[in-house]
Amino acid sequence: MEQREKIVSFLNSYLDIKNIKDSSQNGLQCEGCENVKKIVFGVSMSLKLIEKAIKEKADMIIVHHGLLWGRSLIFKGPHKKKLELLFKNNISLLGYHLPLDKHIKIGNNAQIMNYLGAKQLKPFGLYDGETIGFKSAFSKHKSLDGIIKTLSEKLSSKIACLEFGPKKIKTLGVISGGAQSMFTQAIDANLDLYITGEISEFVQETARENNINFISAGHYNSEKPGIWALEKLIKSKFKVETKFIDVPNPI
Repeated sequence: MEQREKIVSFLNSYLDIKNIKDSSQNGLQCEGCENVKKIVFGVSMSLKLIEKAIKEKADMIIVHHGLLWGRSLIFKGPHKKKLELLFKNNISLLGYHLPLDKHIKIGNNAQIMNYLGAKQLKPFGLYDGETIGFKSAFSKHKSLDGIIKTLSEKLSSKIACLEFGPKKIKTLGVISGGAQSMFTQAIDANLDLYITGEISEFVQETARENNINFISAGHYNSEKPGIWALEKLIKSKFKVETKFIDVPNPI
């Protein structure tokens, strides 16, 4: 068992939330019980996740996509029900958005790079004043097919790939989630491959016209790695039970 505030303080410091501009309210979003025995981890806050956390008798939920996004919401419908369940069951909610994307060790993008064996990561991908992704160059070229296979296996995801660049990959950039709009930054950096979560209609011809490969792993699936790594970190630092709860989302 650990004190709630001890866990919150550690994560806020480790993920450096005070120095990262974000539309999300990072850190504690809902205060639950003071002492924590079990923490449930998930990618996105949802009624389904809360219901599963209650069955697990969790004292705390930690997610990448929380409830607070810099705008006021009326307490009605699903939003009201989520809050009611958290209050009724005395469950704390913590959310870490951009801090968990950009972290050099346990972040979504660093973890994906690690899966692919990329070293010497360099900050890449400017979003609203924050650099949230990474780029790298392999010491030896890797096959595009091999990269697709690795991502499919590691993320348990159906990978969509627009193969308009080289089949042997030397340089790549990764920005998880909904970063298809940042594709031009990969083109400007003259990368062989760009990996993100979502894909939009304009991407195909942009990739074709610029002779670059584009991989979409799904917004949700591309942002599991950071939460997985965060769970391992918390388990190693605190005397608590932990469990990742998957609420599958192919998008």
